[in-house]
Amino acid sequence: MSAVAEVPNRRVILKGHVTGFPSEDGMEIVSGMAHLAVPPGSAVLVLKNLYLSCDPYMRGLMTKHERPSSYAPDFIPGEVLVGYGVSKVVASGHPDFKFGDLVWGRTGWEEFTLIPNPESLFKINHTEIPLSYYTGVLGMSGLTAYIGLYDVAKAKKGDFVFVSAASGAVGQIVGQLAKLTGCYVVGSAGSDEKVNLLKTKFGFDDSFNYKKEQDLNSALQRYFPEGIDIYFDNVGGAMLEAVLLNMRVHGRITMCGMISQYNLEKHEGTRNLMNLISKRIRMEGFVVFDYFSEYHKFELEMAGYLMDGKIDYVEDITEGLDKAPAALIGLFTGCNVGKKLITLARE
Repeated sequence: MSAVAEVPNRRVILKGHVTGFPSEDGMEIVSGMAHLAVPPGSAVLVLKNLYLSCDPYMRGLMTKHERPSSYAPDFIPGEVLVGYGVSKVVASGHPDFKFGDLVWGRTGWEEFTLIPNPESLFKINHTEIPLSYYTGVLGMSGLTAYIGLYDVAKAKKGDFVFVSAASGAVGQIVGQLAKLTGCYVVGSAGSDEKVNLLKTKFGFDDSFNYKKEQDLNSALQRYFPEGIDIYFDNVGGAMLEAVLLNMRVHGRITMCGMISQYNLEKHEGTRNLMNLISKRIRMEGFVVFDYFSEYHKFELEMAGYLMDGKIDYVEDITEGLDKAPAALIGLFTGCNVGKKLITLARE
């Protein structure tokens, strides 16, 4: 492949900025060509993308903001979507990367991507583990769970931990890490299938289907009669309000995501923040990109858990770039069970 100068390249582009709920029609698959050679003296890479990660934060980048995001630029209509993925180096002008290296990091939603700043990529060190895991449990999702639970929430043995969207890419890892730490863990999810998965596969102490609860406050009182020490928040909205009523004194809330708010034109407010004062609660948001310096420590630890069977992992895989827009939209209707990703190629 390295001797071929140019190959066909299909890509997913954003047709226009989005308000409200996104649709497949807002994205388009277009065809072009990709150059597989790099200019002499250039330090760029050309990647063949193998797996693409579907992540809720991508929805926010589809909207044009008056103030740019603090962690990623908004998508530009007519240009390729950008996300995280697993790729193979097919051409390199950078001394630290060679043809055939496997990497994960930010890449285009396309078959081949030119990377001008390969320093942002991570080499894959554990090829004995499925490569697709580097879109999730060994990639950004796993690191998010690890940082949010340990660096932000300071989890310790005996803590009572609640995880929302607990069967998703991040939530399933948070719960299992908390159990390994010696915590009592309950998760919420949006279907009975997912609730069962949390208890039977991921080892949560308990779980519930939030869609079947008429009163979230009462539900949390049932599952946490002594209150919650740590809330790992992936949804925001009504669940956050209910949790604030059930936090223990000196509780910690990790603000990871607010998927309930992403598609609203006007975000909902949280009306009971006085609990932060009366219960001396620390609520902290974080962005995992700020913690990439801890990745190699995390990778070694998580790979060990996976190989020892201490962490289980579920993927929801879509085959082919043509189905990528539907896969991304499906995140916001709860269609996925586990980590959602797209397979483009396997080698």
